[in-house]
Amino acid sequence: MIRQQIRIALDPDDTPKSYVNIVPYLRSPLPPPIDPTTGEPVNPEALTRIFAEECVRQEVSQQRTVPIPDEVREAMIRFGRPTPIQRAYGLEEMLKTPARIYYKREDVSPTGSHKTNTALAQCYYAMKEGVERYTTETGAGQWGSAVALACSHFGLEAMIYMVRVSYEQKAYRGTLMRLYGAKVVPSPSQNTEFGRRLNREQPGHPGSLGIAISEALEDALGSQNTKYTLGSVLNHVLLHQTVIGQEAKQQLNLIDTKPDYIVGCVGGGSNFAGLSYPFIADPRFKDTEFIAAESDACPKLSRGEYRYDFGDTAGLTPKLKMYTLGANFIPPKIHAGGLRYHGSAPTLSALIQEGRVRPLAYNQVDALNAGVLFARAEGIVPAPESSHAIKAVIDLALEAKKRGEERSILFNLSGHGHFDMTAYGSLMDGTLNGESMAAQD
Repeated sequence: MIRQQIRIALDPDDTPKSYVNIVPYLRSPLPPPIDPTTGEPVNPEALTRIFAEECVRQEVSQQRTVPIPDEVREAMIRFGRPTPIQRAYGLEEMLKTPARIYYKREDVSPTGSHKTNTALAQCYYAMKEGVERYTTETGAGQWGSAVALACSHFGLEAMIYMVRVSYEQKAYRGTLMRLYGAKVVPSPSQNTEFGRRLNREQPGHPGSLGIAISEALEDALGSQNTKYTLGSVLNHVLLHQTVIGQEAKQQLNLIDTKPDYIVGCVGGGSNFAGLSYPFIADPRFKDTEFIAAESDACPKLSRGEYRYDFGDTAGLTPKLKMYTLGANFIPPKIHAGGLRYHGSAPTLSALIQEGRVRPLAYNQVDALNAGVLFARAEGIVPAPESSHAIKAVIDLALEAKKRGEERSILFNLSGHGHFDMTAYGSLMDGTLNGESMAAQD
């Protein structure tokens, strides 16, 4: 007999009609971005030179919910929302655990990750105010792919600076972006003064997300009818992702399940926030434990400092209060390119400070081995980023087995690993290293 509740689906009409803003649910006011020159809070109007005006309004909003425009909601439905939740029966059986494991399928979007949720919104807002061109950075390429698709959908040009090490590791990600009509270059590039300087100083520089952000900002600030779009960190980005958690609440309610643990990987914080923030904002889930899984090659949440820092390497952004390893930190060449960011979302950082989120760090060998186990159990190849969350889930499930506890675990399968065969190939060949920040100390 086929098991029930393997896949929990919703109708398109169940796609959320508003975003959840976590800021009003923080226990203390969120520290504002500050001007590095004056040390004073940044005037939101100054940010409109960089970001779409509606994104800036959402960034400083104190409203608990923000309406989703009909055109954005229609685009989300067209490109795969709502996404299903699946029960990981295969993984449960392989681990012989009494824990019930569920995963939100953000890998089913056309670009293979959750990133389209905010890319569609930001491109719509920019198009409505007359912006013709968007610049951005991308690490593993999931964000760049989403921007390329969203720009194509709403009629904008896309210029994408892809971290060089990921550009080389994941060549077909660049192909996908170009297929959607975007222009893609490895960063540091020859397009910007900052990129040219780094290439002169260190030929073959591997790049970082901080550097790619600097290049995309320099390009946007020096070009006509151009603005910059960000894939994580800032609150307007994270609130766009909360459609994930809102759907998940509906889906688990259908089977009368309340998660004991909610898990997501963290680079800047967008997919973790997207799943977890609607639950954190709901007092019914006050006993749920929220776990942020990061790379121990870039462990800002576990080993970083909570302080003001630049969001980019060149110092073009305002300073943000966040957990950071320092804007000049260059992570090792791990395959989870989306986790190679020196800082973290200010709202997530505040939640960690409040003790409401627990960070855990894993090396890429352990994480990718968890990804292999998941693929063999569930038939889905996870992105290296998502594999860090899966490693945390496996540890929780084995702990439940040891204690004989029937716990419920929900995690975000934030993206698939179809473009990451180099990583999995190196793992299976025995040539993948377990580089960590500790190895650099």
